[in-house]
Amino acid sequence: MKKILLIVDLQNDFSPGGSLAIDEGNKIVPVINDLMDKMDLVIATQDWHPEESTHFEDWPVHCVANTIGAEFNPKLDEEKIDQIVLKGTGHDDPGYSAFDATNISLEEYLKEQNVGSLYVVGLATDYCVRASALDACKLGIHTYVVTDAIAAVDLEKGDGKKALDEMYKAGSMLVESKDI
Repeated sequence: MKKILLIVDLQNDFSPGGSLAIDEGNKIVPVINDLMDKMDLVIATQDWHPEESTHFEDWPVHCVANTIGAEFNPKLDEEKIDQIVLKGTGHDDPGYSAFDATNISLEEYLKEQNVGSLYVVGLATDYCVRASALDACKLGIHTYVVTDAIAAVDLEKGDGKKALDEMYKAGSMLVESKDI
């Protein structure tokens, strides 16, 4: 059974200076880079939106396919990524969860890879990290959310904390990177 790291949306548009920047976005990158060495497999998601998407009715335009904003944060050690998962690729596809991937079936891929535990990190705690962890729990995957390797949008103060509570209640274990 493999330990698998799921890096969620560590992209330029969610990093400081991006169109939907998360203030703590750069601070978690070194933690994530260190975690990669502790895993058997590393998967990274990318929001990969078309230029015109209904998703942009609720959010600023971000992570448009094949743009600099959609690229991984330059501080992320991309060479250690084994599989890239694209999500949000359709006109009406918000693609919050990694399990909404359009280029592969993440559920099937994890089964093929003999997942034992899934460690979820990245951006944003209260949206895509949350959706991915909740879906993993629904599938019966032993899911860990690494609390010092995530950051929240926090549109409303406390949204990140609420998301952590929800993920925990759904079965995710909350851990710090030093304990892995």
